[in-house]
This record gives sequence, structure tokens and C-alpha cells, in this order.
Amino acid sequence: MTVVERKAGAEARGSEYVVRPMHDREEIRRFLEARRPYAAYALGQLDPFLFRMTEWWLARREGERRALVLHSHGGLGNATFTMGEVDALEALLRLHPGPRHAFLTCEVHHLDTVLRYFELDQRQTMIRMQVTRDSFRGVDAPVERLSGRAVREINQLYRTDGVPSFYSGRQIDDAVYYGAVRDGELVSIAGTHVISQMSGIAVIGNVYTHPRYRGLHLAEATTSAVTNLLLRTCREVVLSVDPTNTPAVRAYERLGYAEVARLIEGAALRRDASGIVTAGRRALARLRGRALRSEVVRIDHR
Repeated sequence: MTVVERKAGAEARGSEYVVRPMHDREEIRRFLEARRPYAAYALGQLDPFLFRMTEWWLARREGERRALVLHSHGGLGNATFTMGEVDALEALLRLHPGPRHAFLTCEVHHLDTVLRYFELDQRQTMIRMQVTRDSFRGVDAPVERLSGRAVREINQLYRTDGVPSFYSGRQIDDAVYYGAVRDGELVSIAGTHVISQMSGIAVIGNVYTHPRYRGLHLAEATTSAVTNLLLRTCREVVLSVDPTNTPAVRAYERLGYAEVARLIEGAALRRDASGIVTAGRRALARLRGRALRSEVVRIDHR
């Protein structure tokens, strides 16, 4: 067997990935910029205050076979975000799956890999939609900017369907929220998950209308108001919506939003509950990568 044949045989059986932490925000930004709408939440975490609460890991092999995982720890709990090539992601999650509990966002083609390391409760395939200043078509409707002083009414509205809501006044003040008031009560609301003027992108979320007031285009009106304000400082605004929620999809399309990606979200529970198995894998990976001062993982091709 020739050297070339031996190399080809080894390539067919598996590949080695170098895994290392990422600390350079501009290096991370360059990676994320390739998929801006999908990576909007992660781009927001590059802002200095939030960056201190993040942990970033990169896996790569020769060529452009790379993946990134982000673990963040903020006021709304732990979150994990994945992006990149499947085998590289396998190398990352084998060593750095993150906290025991997290809200996980991954690309659709990542699902099989993610499920080997997490139980993914209430997972949902979502449409990522985007609007720009050029495509935005706002609507004029009576809505008002909400401040932290309205936090009691905000939590009360979000709890209508029995879902716990514990927003603080400061969280509302630090974000952008608009609401529609009818019959003296807050009945519809839209807000933000991320606003990053540094990255020029924002994520809208927490859009909700009281069941008695649905069908009146109030969610469209509140989302329009939030979008209009965000586009003064951001190049793009994105949001996620359940593809089966046809009225919501149509409402966002009327505002100029268009589908740009599909993603999967869900509450993730790490399968390695104690972390012992993962710790053992890291120890072996450090041994393999000691000459590179990194971790090295071998992924067998399936």
C-alpha cells in the first residue's frame, strides 16, 4: 500500500479536529458574519458587557471544516448556540457541551449531532425572518413605548396562558418594548432579545397578544413600532416565528420581513449529567493535543 493509499484510508475512517477557546472578538465576528441573520443573537453577545458572560469554542481541521459553539450566561438563564460543519460540531460538543440546562439554538442539519449530547425538550423548527431599512413597510397604529414602570402589567399579560413571567423593570428599560392598550389594559406587546449597535443588528421577540384581542393586527402594530425604532441604528432586524403560525408569518411579511433561514430551538438538558464522561474526554483530548497546546479530537466518519 502506498503512502497516498494509507492517507486516503485514514481519511475515510476519520478526521482529527483541533479544539480551542476563542477570546478575540474580531475573530469571532468574522466567523459569525458569514451567517448574520442566523447568528444575530451571537453577534449581540460580542458587545463588551455581554461578552464577559460568554464562552466560545472553535473546532477546525484542514480547509474550511469548522464549527463554533457559544455558551452564554445572562439574566434570562443559560443559552447555547451552534454554527458550522457537523463533524466539527461533534468534536466541540464531545468536549464542551456547556451547562446542564440551557436554551439551545442550532442549525437544522445539526439536530442529529445535538441529540447525541442533549435531550431537547419542546424543540421547535423556526423560521428566521429579516427586514432592512429598504424592505421595511411600517404600519401606523395607536401603540406606546413601554418602560419598566409597566413591568407588573407586562408580566400579567405574558402569564395569560399560564406561562411564568418574571421580567424586571430594568430588563424592560434596557430593551425596546411597545404595547397596545385597549379598554384600559395592556393587551398586546412586542419586545427585543438583543440590540447590538456595534454589530448593527437586533432580534425582536416576546411578541404576544391576549387571546380576546387576536385578529385585530395588534401584534403587527407593536412589532412595527419596535422594528421602526431599531432600524434607526441597525442595518437588519430579525425575528423567529413558528412556520405553522400562518397569521404571524403573514403579518411579518406585510411589514417587509422575509425568510432567510431555518433553525431549531429548545430547552436542552445535557445527557452527561455528572460531567464525568466529558471531563475524561477533555483529558484525553489535551493529551493528544499537548504539542499544539490545544485539544485534539478524532471523529470517525459514519
